[in-house]
Amino acid sequence: MSTTERMPEAVAAKVPHLPESPGVYLWKDAIGTILYVGKAKRLRSRVRSYFAQDLVSPRIVAMVRRVADVETLVVPTEAHALILEANLIKEYRPRFNVALRDDKSYPYIKVTVAEPFPRVMVTRRLLDDGARYFGPYTDVSAMRRALNVVKRLFTVRSCHYDLPRETPERPCLDYFIKRCHAPCMGWQEVASYRAMIDDVVAFLDGRTNDVVARVRERMLEASEKLDFETAAELRDALLKLERMEEPTVVVDVEGGDRDVVGFARDGEDACAVVLRIRDGKLLAREQRLLEHAEDIEDGLVLSAFLLQWYRTAPGRSRDLLLPFSLPEQDMVESALDGTAVRVPQRGPRRALVDLADQNARHLLEEFKLAALEADERASDPVYELQRELGLPKLPRSLACFDISHAQGTDTVASCVWFENGRPKRSEYRKFMIKDTIGIDDFKSMHEVVQRFLRRRVDEGKPLPDLVVIDGGKGQLSSAVAALDELGLSQQPIVSLAKRDEEIFQPGRSDGIRLPRRSPALRMLQQARDEAHRFAITFQRSKRAARTITSELLQIPGVGPNRRRALLHKFGSVQGVRDASLRDIAEVPGFGEAIARKVHLALGVAVQDPLPAQESVTPPEPSAAPESSVFSEPTDTPPTNDS
Repeated sequence: MSTTERMPEAVAAKVPHLPESPGVYLWKDAIGTILYVGKAKRLRSRVRSYFAQDLVSPRIVAMVRRVADVETLVVPTEAHALILEANLIKEYRPRFNVALRDDKSYPYIKVTVAEPFPRVMVTRRLLDDGARYFGPYTDVSAMRRALNVVKRLFTVRSCHYDLPRETPERPCLDYFIKRCHAPCMGWQEVASYRAMIDDVVAFLDGRTNDVVARVRERMLEASEKLDFETAAELRDALLKLERMEEPTVVVDVEGGDRDVVGFARDGEDACAVVLRIRDGKLLAREQRLLEHAEDIEDGLVLSAFLLQWYRTAPGRSRDLLLPFSLPEQDMVESALDGTAVRVPQRGPRRALVDLADQNARHLLEEFKLAALEADERASDPVYELQRELGLPKLPRSLACFDISHAQGTDTVASCVWFENGRPKRSEYRKFMIKDTIGIDDFKSMHEVVQRFLRRRVDEGKPLPDLVVIDGGKGQLSSAVAALDELGLSQQPIVSLAKRDEEIFQPGRSDGIRLPRRSPALRMLQQARDEAHRFAITFQRSKRAARTITSELLQIPGVGPNRRRALLHKFGSVQGVRDASLRDIAEVPGFGEAIARKVHLALGVAVQDPLPAQESVTPPEPSAAPESSVFSEPTDTPPTNDS
């Protein structure tokens, strides 16, 4: 059965603009109850598939009939989407999720802390048995390395006896190779064993600093006692500790509770997102759209959000991660009643903040699209460019200018238009420089910027969110002067210098240098290179047309129509020069007389008159004389006098 007709309006408005990136989607009914949680490698394609084909599962059909809205969360990879799906299913227990499929897909490390002598093992099932579970691990090799480190560092028993109720007759091999102290034989007390298990839990929980310090201390002690074999084993264990992978951004192996704030801004609209992480797991996302933020810096907008909404939100964490520092951070931290406010710069916590920022951008785009203020989703480099340059508005539209000339002649200019980080060729413009004589890039830039923006103002067309000038401070100053003359001094404008890829802004003496791999810098370079290509193409075509026209203009009797006919027939002046008298005469509008004038003007040797049979208008036929070369041959051989 076709399901296209059942797509709710709220879903239909969001589907075309969902990102083609990994994430999790939550189907909701009319009152906001979560019906189903699913993962997707490409969110847009997966959500659309529910309404683009016939559904055969009665369970999914029943679910789709109740769907009224969809919510999505963006994550870095598909593996993270799998883990987040499992966490959300456990949190919300949606009606149409049959089972926690990922419980059997990814392994956990289980520590049976409820036993007197706990064990450490691998399991794929989560049970409410009082044990501690660590994971899930998307990389099984990383989990195996963690277990190997545990076995080398700690003498955890590997047997399956129910101690102390069940005991063997003699210790196993682990005791003799010093991998276990035989608690099964009563040779290790419960207190010392439990202390060791506490270290194991601390290590698996991500608190490895203390463990590393103890291992290093034990290694040095073994070395001082000349026990080099034990020291070598501890050295290898220490190397494994240092090579352990960082925790993922969806399951934080460090554990603990924290709230992570993401922020996105577009003009007077902003979006703040709070990711709720509990016991090291991302369980929920809350967001608020902030309006009327025009002319207010980002730090003050985010502070208003924290004080007006987050401060009174239930279940706040004592650890809060922000994307950037606030103007009055101490005051905000005090108002949050002891919550520790941090701004991570690198590492796994920064990865969490970046994930929150990505979700904020995604939600803000949905809001803008719903308000019909944007035709398509802005890419991440557009947001990065706004942040790096401190622009008041998201540079969805970008106009880039370039000047091109050939040794002072044929000076032209180009303007290319980028929309949401992608070229929009229907808005490309090329210009003939009219008021500037000779080589003067500054005056040429002033002229073209002024002409372009004045025309858009006169025609009532929107101005670009950002003007980019190909050049340095001089070209930028000329363009700024053009803006001032038009009364557009508030128009955001920058220049990109080729030499060091520096970005210059009005009023700043020092340029901004973005990392070479910065997506924002690459977007500016793409716009600059596209403007240069467009200008060079126009300048070359103009120069070629001037060269061709200059030679043909000297031919009397050959006007514009005949010049176009010649170029259409032969392609270039050289092609006309290489053509025979007959070929030129056959061109519509030409004859033998004009063809001779063309050859004479182009310096071609004058040819004999066209043969009669090759003439364009052949004469009436007449009888040939007997001495004609066309007479019948005779059998008389020629003589020397003939």
